Amino acid sequence: MVGSVARTQTLRDRGVSKRQIANAVNRGEIMRLRTGLLALPDAPADFRVALDNNGLLTCASAAKHYGLWSLYPPDRLHLSCLHGHGRGYANHRERTVPTHDTLPLVGVVDVLVHALRCLPPVEAAVMVECSLRRSDTVRPFLLERLQGDRNGGARAALDLVTGCAESAVEVVARILFREAGFYVETQVPIEGVGRVDFLLEGFVVVEVDGAAYHSDRRALRRDLQRNNSTIAGGYLILRYSYEDIMFHQDAVLDQVRAVLSGRVIR
Repeated sequence: MVGSVARTQTLRDRGVSKRQIANAVNRGEIMRLRTGLLALPDAPADFRVALDNNGLLTCASAAKHYGLWSLYPPDRLHLSCLHGHGRGYANHRERTVPTHDTLPLVGVVDVLVHALRCLPPVEAAVMVECSLRRSDTVRPFLLERLQGDRNGGARAALDLVTGCAESAVEVVARILFREAGFYVETQVPIEGVGRVDFLLEGFVVVEVDGAAYHSDRRALRRDLQRNNSTIAGGYLILRYSYEDIMFHQDAVLDQVRAVLSGRVIR
């Protein structure tokens, strides 16, 4: 396996003859992008661009290929090109771990380090949170690569990561509430209710609902029972959608403050 895009020499090193390559090109099974560079017809466009620039995808451009959470598609390509020249993309030259075995990607640790240095803090934190949750790496291993004054912003972004969120929007919500000054507990078990996404100031439960919320009558009934059990247990409850957390943050915070102001915070 060499992935969907490969240099001709890579195939030759794997024992594929020049004649076999030429026959596959003639049959339309593979495409010759340029001299020395081949691709399957369905190869992702960003793979082609990466190898055409003698580089590898990294940072936000590698997130989807590694299955990492992300908030927005990148507004430009992020590559790691050791030659250090080229236009139209962000270049993250440093590589500290082995690259992907078959795909034109830097190693996942370098993807995260580049993201922490490059992206807005919340966007980087979302990617890192996903990776730490599934045990791709550990925080100390990232910190080793973020020493020195120039990495202060990257370390601050890493400090936003706890590894306990179950979705990208939960990461955004947690950071939103904490930066607003609320005392935030995450993934809190409540007797008779189960785990809740957030508990603010010890008595306001906040749940962040995904697209599947209330997708059928059984789910609706389960959620109504859960809400009632939460209130019967002495808690207040607020529920927000993905759109609320991502696009209406001021309104969410105003509502949370209004609820909190109606009761003594303990």
